Amino acid sequence: MFTGLIQTLGTVRANESVASGRRLVIEPPVGFPTQLPGASIAVHGCCLTLVAGEGSALRFDVIPQTLALTTIGDLGAGATIHLEISATPSTLLGGHLVLGHIDGVAVVREISVASGEHRVTLEAPIEVAEAMVAQGSVTLDGVSLTIATVHGGASAAALFDVCLIPETLARTTLSRWRVGSRVNLEADYLAKLVAACVKRAR
Repeated sequence: MFTGLIQTLGTVRANESVASGRRLVIEPPVGFPTQLPGASIAVHGCCLTLVAGEGSALRFDVIPQTLALTTIGDLGAGATIHLEISATPSTLLGGHLVLGHIDGVAVVREISVASGEHRVTLEAPIEVAEAMVAQGSVTLDGVSLTIATVHGGASAAALFDVCLIPETLARTTLSRWRVGSRVNLEADYLAKLVAACVKRAR
């Protein structure tokens, strides 16, 4: 489990095709907490299991199921990514409960910067549209954010806005988003649970 508060940025050293999917090698910054093989680390919001280190680098094996639901396969050498180690019982929960189980890829549709507000409109996978709730939580590329607006209408059911504060823009890669950018999305677990229960009760 994670909190959606990005602890640091890492750099992709390699993302190679292997028989089991892809092998992702990431160089963390100096001082990144030592993690043992088997540890869970959120990489751009995706919970991955640390296989082994290569010197100071972190290595992960990424299976086809994960590749199909995330942008991990798109990361090239040199890409900057978000890193968060798993939470413990003593971790300050400053974001929200994040599982690191990506629901799918959202797409940036519009970016508006006006009157000091940095607002981004994204299209969520239709499968989780019901879990997009105004003033609720969402995780994008591993960052815990608040949904500012959910757009109405059947044709726009999966469109929602987030507003990014300067601190978030400075500490993450979200300032690099452009129209068309593909983003790992995890809907809030509690919202998904309620939506699933309502759907079964219909």
